[in-house]
Amino acid sequence: MKASWRIGLALAAAAASAGAFAVLWPHARDAGTLLLAQDDPAQLSDIQVGSALRNNQAVIAQGVSQALDSHDADLAKSFTDLAKDRNIAVQSDVTARVDAAVAEENSTASTVKRFATGLVTGEADDVASLSGTVAGDLFVFGDIRDVVREGKRLAMGENADRLVLGLASVGLAVTAATYVSVGGAVPVRAGLSMVKDARKVGRLGAGLTEWAGRSARGVVDAPMLQQAVATASLARPGQTISAMKAAFKAEKAGALVRLAKDVGRVGEKAGTKGALDVLRIADGPKDVARAARLAESKGSQTRAIMKILGRGALLLTTGAFNLAWWVFAALLSLFGFIASIKATTERLTLSWIQRSKLRRAKRDLAAAQARLSAQAT
Repeated sequence: MKASWRIGLALAAAAASAGAFAVLWPHARDAGTLLLAQDDPAQLSDIQVGSALRNNQAVIAQGVSQALDSHDADLAKSFTDLAKDRNIAVQSDVTARVDAAVAEENSTASTVKRFATGLVTGEADDVASLSGTVAGDLFVFGDIRDVVREGKRLAMGENADRLVLGLASVGLAVTAATYVSVGGAVPVRAGLSMVKDARKVGRLGAGLTEWAGRSARGVVDAPMLQQAVATASLARPGQTISAMKAAFKAEKAGALVRLAKDVGRVGEKAGTKGALDVLRIADGPKDVARAARLAESKGSQTRAIMKILGRGALLLTTGAFNLAWWVFAALLSLFGFIASIKATTERLTLSWIQRSKLRRAKRDLAAAQARLSAQAT
């Protein structure tokens, strides 16, 4: 009875361990996959988007509807591209609405209006005017305008935006490099303009704003800039640029240039609005660099992915310790199952050996008794 009780206990432990492993395994598998993909934004987003779609099949349709309602044709197209990549059917009437919205947004009249707004004012009040702002910066006067405006505010003791001032100063040097390299620095130039204008329209995330502000603080020599602003004139752009460039400390602009390059990479693959989405959710330059890798892999789907996942598209939002715990718990239950099976096997074997010995002993005893009886007779 004692042996039977021990065998039953081992079997119960094996069953409990197997049950625990069955419950923990799906969580452990997903956690392990996320941990392995944490340094690859494209793979990480694939896993998490797949999980989101399994939990809610209507995510794509809802995203398209909300984008169209907010007159964001680019985002609606991003959702339909994601649906196509995932082999998710989208109703034909919805696809037609998206195509019509994209065609209207890309119409000549709309493009000219957006371009003129950004080119003339430089104060982008929506994302559409950024194209003209970038063009204005490429033709130099956009950065001169921003440096003069913020420099005068600084000189007069008003509330100047030092981040815009620093970005515009860096932009002057990058624009010169763009002309020298025959357009080779255009992505960096565009990236600087997008960061600058994201700041203007309040689309630069708090964490990234704080980092960029620190990086821009040492880029400009304030006294030299004040002197340059005092003599600045759009009628003499060459003299003005030379004076402003003298106040610019190129050796301290490396971090901002790297940020602008990554933003430009996002803009090339995911569009200007995609770059602005990244700037809004990014907490620092590392997030932007990861977003650039994501955009290079996912292209037009990037905006939809970020809309679904938020910062989760760029990095693990669940603690690595919590994910590792699921893996550890599953391994622990698997170890318990193997140990229980081992104990059960050993106890069954021991019970069989003991029973075999007992039967042999009984046979030997019966044979001995038989011999004694024969001798007695």
